[in-house]
Amino acid sequence: MEDEIMLKIENVEKEYKLGEIGGTTLKEALRRFWAKIRKKEDPTKKIGAKNYNKGEKFKALNGVSFEVKKGEAIGLIGHNGAGKSTLLKLITRVTAPTKGKIFLNGRVASMLEVGTGFHGELTGRENVYMNGAILGMTKKEIDAKIESIIDFSEVREFIDTPVKRYSSGMFVKLAFAVASHLDAEILLMDEVLAVGDMEFQNKCINKMKEVITSGKTIIYVSHNMETIRRLCNKTIVLQSGKVIFKGNVEEGIAHYLNLNIGAPRVDFDLTKMSHLCGTRDLSMDSLKLEGKVQPIYFNDENLILNFKLSAKCDLERVRFRMIIRTEENLPAGTSYSKEFSVKQGETNLRLSYNLSKLCPDEYCVNIAFVHVTNFKGTFICDEIERPFFFRVIKSEISTDFAYFRGSFSGNVKLEETEILPEK
Repeated sequence: MEDEIMLKIENVEKEYKLGEIGGTTLKEALRRFWAKIRKKEDPTKKIGAKNYNKGEKFKALNGVSFEVKKGEAIGLIGHNGAGKSTLLKLITRVTAPTKGKIFLNGRVASMLEVGTGFHGELTGRENVYMNGAILGMTKKEIDAKIESIIDFSEVREFIDTPVKRYSSGMFVKLAFAVASHLDAEILLMDEVLAVGDMEFQNKCINKMKEVITSGKTIIYVSHNMETIRRLCNKTIVLQSGKVIFKGNVEEGIAHYLNLNIGAPRVDFDLTKMSHLCGTRDLSMDSLKLEGKVQPIYFNDENLILNFKLSAKCDLERVRFRMIIRTEENLPAGTSYSKEFSVKQGETNLRLSYNLSKLCPDEYCVNIAFVHVTNFKGTFICDEIERPFFFRVIKSEISTDFAYFRGSFSGNVKLEETEILPEK
């Protein structure tokens, strides 16, 4: 069943007591107790260590809830300290949750650190058996898969050589080959696909895609958004131990990237920004990205700009100009509005730009209002450089951008190449 739930997390919390716990002798405990009743400093405390109040706790996870269905590949993303590794430990039952429940429907295998348990003095073949056993495989399972593991690792020529003589690339290839042959319904991975050269990385991702196609469920933790895009069909974003997003891959990545630059903005006081040259006959006072709570757009949406403007006098033949630039500040294209007129004083203006030709990527803009005159040419009234950023992501119903990404294909989708009939 495609809708079969393989993993269910219900309101899970994980608390840790701050400070050093245990690991001391009875003598040290008595010394601390004697110092405490005399209101003296702890004589066993390490120099520079922080003092914690009694019972002070830290919540690594706080009310986490989600479901994972059979055949789904979930990208678990978030900053360091967000709670990703803690969540994996709870799922693998390395530690127990403080509160909440975790339901598992099938065997769980983890690929959290490739090469764990490898011994330099043992041969590659011997390490396959030892590492496989550590990862939970039986000798019978390894016997059945040994040839496939060796073939995948690309180190057959050296399989009976001690791994201490392997290069680092050979080592991680063999380690991943073992881990990728785990037979479990739920597979947990933590930054394990960034191994070997580019060709082998592609091979690893294709192998994981085969695992997903076979009906297995994957939870993949990574800071590499490109591998998240290539492998996963959904994302979960963690921040400070809480789930802040669940759903579409591109939208989840956009949420994660917005955490890097602070709270995403859609409302701007343009009077506080630096304005470039211009006559200032028409000035930009404020701007709102209409209909948005964060600057993320599907590629079948319109970018709607709501301006508040101030004009010193009545103006005819005014045009809006927007230069769209990439993250690297390279121009992707320029859009002009049709000519319009503006009355003296304050006025509101709504403009719309169709994003259908822009490839999924992150963009910034230069915006300006220009005045076209009959005799003296065109003058810039007001111009602001990079007042806001926005991100374009692929719509779930769109098939136009299946083979496009800005960093690889260029940022503007050109017209289709026609197929002509034979002469």
